[in-house]
Amino acid sequence: MQLPPGTRSILASFARSSDARAAARDLRAAGIGEVQVDRISRYGVHNDAHYSNPLNRATTISGPVLYSGDREEMDADTRTLLAADPSVSGYGNRNYGRAGGKAFLLTAVTAGENVDRALAIIRQHGGEV
Repeated sequence: MQLPPGTRSILASFARSSDARAAARDLRAAGIGEVQVDRISRYGVHNDAHYSNPLNRATTISGPVLYSGDREEMDADTRTLLAADPSVSGYGNRNYGRAGGKAFLLTAVTAGENVDRALAIIRQHGGEV
């Protein structure tokens, strides 16, 4: 994707989704309309916290931990490998499996003159640019 002249993209990582969502909310309130928050996975599969929430009876061992519910795009082999991850047992290191300890990526696209203000908002919420 090529950005128009004078437009900048900002990528920031967060350890907590709530911080990333708060930063996104404040960026939108500041007039930066193109903001997106994604969860980074080292497995290359789509993770869905809503689908695999243990309160709604996740159907896999890895579902409540890695948010990898019994989805159509995941075959049995993929689910087996996810379930073998050390974090599923509960004995994994703190923040094990997070990309660099910060598994949430905020992406913002804004005009060049708004970059400093956007960076200040991101850093205020604990984001690393």
